[in-house]
Amino acid sequence: MVAAANLEEVAALVGDTARATMLAALMSGQALTGTELASLARVSRSTASEHLSKLVEARMITLMRMGRYSYYRISSPLVAQMMESIIAVAAIETPPRYRPRSAQEEALRFARTCYNHLAGRLGVAITDSLIRNGHLVLTDDGGELTAAGSSFLADFGADISSKSRSQRCFCKPCLDWSERRYHVAGRVGTEIWRRFLEMGWVARRRDTRAVRLTPLGQVGIARVFDIGPDAELRSVGVAAPRQNFELPQRQNAGAMKSEGTNR
Repeated sequence: MVAAANLEEVAALVGDTARATMLAALMSGQALTGTELASLARVSRSTASEHLSKLVEARMITLMRMGRYSYYRISSPLVAQMMESIIAVAAIETPPRYRPRSAQEEALRFARTCYNHLAGRLGVAITDSLIRNGHLVLTDDGGELTAAGSSFLADFGADISSKSRSQRCFCKPCLDWSERRYHVAGRVGTEIWRRFLEMGWVARRRDTRAVRLTPLGQVGIARVFDIGPDAELRSVGVAAPRQNFELPQRQNAGAMKSEGTNR
């Protein structure tokens, strides 16, 4: 009975349009101010404050104070997983029908953050590459990084040490709502996303969790992960400066790893 009551409360909180918009915005993994969230939800600052207070009280988001400013973020990966699952169900159309997509929706479908890892066509393509090259095993029940995968990601500069493996969610599948297939989440997905940002391969878009693939990333991802260049990577509409660019080969692991540690 207690669980049923809590379920009803959570459903009511997420079911409000303004609160759902705020939670979806926080799925970028970034901390946002109340003013930013009010603007995204298109409500007044006072109304946003009321909504945010309810979400904090329900422990769905956390409040952080830095000087005069207050920032909000998703409280845990569990909340983020719940939101992504709701979005996946909401995206189902029965029967399916044709609807023209906006540029913003296309950008979200191509690449976006799923709380703390990469999703969309790009995230699924990265995951497919890891599986295809024997670096990752991913099933409905869970995921496992192979010895070759551990070596590959360590060379790439990802922090996947034995200490990292002790964390609760090291490697797991996450159903992509737009692709209807899995992308990799957990520590492995988080570290790939962190390195992409660190190397300048991707860039955040303002006021959205859509991610832009940079010219440097277009070349680097194609080279390191054996993806493309194909229509998926070209669809972002950037010209890759292939001349005078040489990404370190995988056997030059030391150079890549040192780049990841000297930050």
